[in-house]
Amino acid sequence: MTTIQLALLAIGAYVCNALLIARHFHKDRSEKAPLSPGWIAVIAHFAYIAVNFTHYHGFNFSFFSTASLVSMIVALLLLVATLNKPVEKLGVILFPITALMLGLDLSASEKPHPLHIHNWQMSTHILTSIIAFSLLNIAALQAILLAVQDQQLRSHPPKRYIQSLPPLQTMESLLFQMLSAGLFFLTISLISGFIFVEDLFAQHLVHKTVLSILAWINFSGLILGRIRYGWRGRTAIKLTLCGFLSLLLAYFGSKLVLELILHR
Repeated sequence: MTTIQLALLAIGAYVCNALLIARHFHKDRSEKAPLSPGWIAVIAHFAYIAVNFTHYHGFNFSFFSTASLVSMIVALLLLVATLNKPVEKLGVILFPITALMLGLDLSASEKPHPLHIHNWQMSTHILTSIIAFSLLNIAALQAILLAVQDQQLRSHPPKRYIQSLPPLQTMESLLFQMLSAGLFFLTISLISGFIFVEDLFAQHLVHKTVLSILAWINFSGLILGRIRYGWRGRTAIKLTLCGFLSLLLAYFGSKLVLELILHR
């Protein structure tokens, strides 16, 4: 199959699975939505990225290619998480976004930014950075869904799709599990960056470093606040979204400005 065929297959499967999940919002919360189209989508998406990797002899880290790669990893992590956690409802938000990122990558005429990695040190730093961002991306989506659920539960009666979600306490527990996993990989990413990157505070890296450290402080404070003071609800939601916004700016802010606005 060509890259266009692989991409179109993945996009169609992502959208199909999102629609199937949306239909299950009207069913009992104990019944899980089918996720086989999501697995097909991720496999086709991975194959698309692998073909491009072969073409460029390395990863193409242009803006939309990076967004496509990260969104694929987020989708994969979500599917893996659904094996033992009731988080499949997040797919109704995540899968369309992933399809959109892949579509933009397919149609964009960006200048390629291939990255060739020849040592395990930089591979560790980049891989843990992507995994951390992906896990915290899922946590941010979980926080948004939790905010909607909290707001709806204050109304009487809540809408049907809210009733199909796991209980609020379970949703909060899942949020902090995701945050803990994301913080673990973000910690490794920062440590490996300080050890292996020659000058982490160079002009082109300083904003990424500072924003990533701010995000780490934010998430660490939230988890410690949860343990020591029992932080939950809106406090947890706001801090999760603030931390993720900081990471989003760190990972994609400069690429957005340089590649799409300044065309460098």
